[in-house]
Parts: sequence; structure tokens; C-alpha cells
Amino acid sequence: MDHLQETGLRVAKWPIPQFVSGHRASFSTTGLIVGVLFFAASLTPSLIPRPYVIQAVISGLSLSAGYAIGVFLRWLWSFLELPDVRPRTGLILKLVAALGCTAVALAFLWRAAAWQNTVRNLMGLDPVESAEPLKLGLIAVLVFIFIVLLARLFRLTFRVLARRFEYVLTRPLAKLAAVAAAIALFWSATDGVIFRYALHAADSSFQRLDALIDPDVAPPTDPMKTGSGASLMTWDELGRQGRQFIASGPSAKDIGAFFNGGAKEPLRVYAGLNSAETAKERAKLALEELKRVGGFERSNLMIVVPTGTGWIDPPGLDSLEYLLKGDVASVAVQYSYLTSWLSLLVEPEYGAETANALFDAVYGYWTTLPKDKRPRLYLYGLSLGSMNSQGSVDPFDIISDPFQGALWVGSPFPTKTWLSITRNRNPGSPQWRPLYRDGSVIRFTNQANTLDIPGPEWGNVRIVYLQYASDPITFFDPYSFYREPDWMKAPRGHDVSPDLRWFPVVTMFQLLADMAMGTTTPIGYGHVYAPEHYIDAWMQVVDPPGVTADDAVRLKALLKGRY
Repeated sequence: MDHLQETGLRVAKWPIPQFVSGHRASFSTTGLIVGVLFFAASLTPSLIPRPYVIQAVISGLSLSAGYAIGVFLRWLWSFLELPDVRPRTGLILKLVAALGCTAVALAFLWRAAAWQNTVRNLMGLDPVESAEPLKLGLIAVLVFIFIVLLARLFRLTFRVLARRFEYVLTRPLAKLAAVAAAIALFWSATDGVIFRYALHAADSSFQRLDALIDPDVAPPTDPMKTGSGASLMTWDELGRQGRQFIASGPSAKDIGAFFNGGAKEPLRVYAGLNSAETAKERAKLALEELKRVGGFERSNLMIVVPTGTGWIDPPGLDSLEYLLKGDVASVAVQYSYLTSWLSLLVEPEYGAETANALFDAVYGYWTTLPKDKRPRLYLYGLSLGSMNSQGSVDPFDIISDPFQGALWVGSPFPTKTWLSITRNRNPGSPQWRPLYRDGSVIRFTNQANTLDIPGPEWGNVRIVYLQYASDPITFFDPYSFYREPDWMKAPRGHDVSPDLRWFPVVTMFQLLADMAMGTTTPIGYGHVYAPEHYIDAWMQVVDPPGVTADDAVRLKALLKGRY
């Protein structure tokens, strides 16, 4: 051993005892104070009501983040060589801090149920009697301990690597290299073992789910339907969501009975992921199917971009087909098996590629038709479908021959077009209900139907954004880590709790959880859009001929209880 040390090939001591003893070491007082304050803040309401388990995870993450910030502040104090407190005074401060932190945590835990009820009351949900403070606190502490152990494992890895690198590098360079290597090692473990394995499992599960054939959904016998014997695509190729889309929706009989008159059978075309190899091939196949069924002979044509799994929101299309008395053809192409948030995370470019291919194919053929004989062309998308639909259109490519309108619902926060419009809204209009220029082309609405703007008339193109102020998919803000989002400022949306407050770091964790819970709300709140609000939006976008305001009210009553 001495000989090895003399030759520079030292054998570093494995610091397992230090790592273990580190767990027995006392926690940072400053870290605990800041951590408990973050924990308390995390119990206040955000956009979506949440069960105690989700709340506990948020609280555990907030406690961990606060603790890390407190440790950093304590280190910075020492690094700057500022005067420290005397040992005896420090002990008293620790006792006072412990009592104060306990009191704050208990007080906020006691208020947690009341805060959650402010959100639940807005959404018409029954109030909860308890936020399960004991279970909540226990889970939060377990999350905190797990993160602390993970952080100490990272520190151990850094120290071991730094000692190895000191054999060939100066100490400062060795530490820099060790930090980079430790980050790379942890990221590889997360990405290669956990992240990819989980995504592979999710992809396989969703693919199997997509392939399932519901015994209650029989292949169509009508040759004008996609998946029939006369179709260019087989029933199996459409996937689960495609089959549901083709098999559902109102019939000409249903629509005629509602209006006490004649109606046409709505046309629906859908290409699944298994219909062709590439996005362009699927889009071309959908176009040919649309031609086959006579979609371009209808008065109205709708390009629909589905959500991540290929799902198309029934209230969105059903309400439109009623309002247009069946005189409409809709076409959609699937681009993923995954749910929207997973698709956005894993393959965002693929949804955009498919949306572009479909729009280019349909719009390209539509522009070749005589203007007085072709259908009016519209675009529709919900959630990730909204983002990809907006991304499929380049205004400079269509300015000489534009489509007639679009309805984009619940646009996700990274949507570039939505972001640009929202940021450049008229001064004084809130972020959750912007006014854009004179309102002749673009308008925003929510549950209150704010589309009837006095003064300006609609132009040749009508674009409506439907969004709820309580939708976290739309209003998540990554910058909420350090600044208050504009939509939190007064005036707020009527479906946002008045007790919601912004806290650095904590609010971002709350909104991340809200995104995961966005579709668990009652219909008409969060990311779950109601048929009556679709109807208000479609009335403005397509201006359906022969449909009165009373008809719209009756249709709302008819569809309201169906979903």
C-alpha cells in the first residue's frame, strides 16, 4: 500500500461509512425553516382540486426544494464569511425555529381542506371534510427523505469521482469534471433505465389498447363510411379511437328529428396509424377516402387534428354536425398511441408532421376546385390537436386563398401561435380572456361566451379560441418558478379560486400536478370542455344557416346530459 501511494497510484478509501453517518447528521436549520415554509405554501389551492396523495407529493417536493434553497443560503452565508451566531444563541434559535415550523405546518395542514373546498365549490363538487393531514404529512416526509437520500447519493458519487480525477487533473478541474460526470451518470440512469423503460411500457400498453376491438362497435355496412367493405381502409386499421369516431355521432335521422326537417348524413373519414407507413401516405389515403365518399361535395369540410391517442372529443364534432344539419365532412389522421402529455414529451414533432401532411393534402386539393363549387374549409383541434392544427398553417401560404375559420380548444401552453397572440393582446385585457386587435379575425371565449364583441364585424376568416381560466394545460407557466403568471393577476377567471396565491418554486409544482389532473374535473372546467360552450363557439365560426338562437339553446339542452 505504501509503495502504491509513493508511486502516485493511491487507493482511495471507499467513503461508505461517511455516507451512512451523513444520514445520522443533523439537518440544516436554515434548510428546514425554508422547507417548512414551502411545505405550508404548497397546501394552498391552485387550479384543480386534488386528493391528499397528490397533495402530499407536491408538499414533499416543495419541502425538498425549500430545504435545498435553505442549505444553499446557509452555505452562501459561510462562503461570504459573514458573522455567525454564538453556539448558545444558535441552540435557542434552533428550538424557536423548530417550534415555529411545527406551528406553521400544523396551522396550514388544518386549513388545507378549506382551501381545497374553495376550488371544489367553484366547480360544483361536494366539499371534503378533511385533507387527511396525518397521511398527507407522512407521505410528504417520505418523499422528502427519498429526495435527500438521492441528493446524498449524488454527493457521494461526486466525491468518489473527484478523488479519482485528482490523479490526472488539478483539484478545481477535478471537481468540475466530477460534477459533469455525476450529472451524466444520474441522467443516464434516469433516461436509460427508468424513463425509457416506462415509456416503452406505456407505448406497448397504449398500442395494445388501440388494437382492441370493442364488441359493441360493429364494422359499418354503409359504403359511405370509412372501414366498410367499400372503403380504402379496413376496420381493423383505424385503431380503437378511429373506430369509435366513425361509429359515433348523430345520424341524419337524429338531426332531422331535432330540427323537424330534412338533414344529411354527416361524413367522417379517419386514417389510423396502421393504415399506411408514413404520415404523408396516411394523409394521402385520407384525402382519397374523402374524395370517395363525396366529402368535397358537401357545403362544409372540417380538417380535424385529434389528441395524442387519436381521440376526437365527441361534443366538439357532434355539436357541429347538428348545427350544420349534417351537411359537413370531417377528416382526421392518427399520429400516436400515447396520451397527449406523453406524446408531447416523447414525439412532439410527429404530431406536427402528421397535421402538416393532412392540411397540405386537403388544402392543396381544395384550392384546385372552383371557388363557387367547393366546400367552406374549417380547422378544429383540442389540446395537443389544437397545437398541431395551429402549427400546420403558415399564414403566408394561404393568404391568397384562406380557409374560412378554425376552432382551437384548450391550446397547450407551448403553442407558438397561441402564445404570440396572447402576448400581443390588447392592453388591459386579461391573459385568460384576451382581446386581440379589433376582433374581426380572432376572438377568445370561455364558459361565459364572450364572442359578441360590440363594434367590429367578423372578416372573411373567423378564428375562435375556446379556453377555461381553470385549464392548467393551457395556463401552465414554466416561468412561475420565479415570477407570478399574468393570469393570476386581477381580474381573474370566475373558475379560479380567489385564495390562489403565487409562491416561487411552489406554484410551479402545483401547476405541474394540475396538468396531470386536468381531465379529472367536472365537465365545463379544467381541461374538460362542455358541449354548450362548443355550440356558442361554432355558432360564431361557421354561422350555420337557418339555425336560430332558440335552436342553439335547445341543442345545448339536448347534448348537455350526454357526456
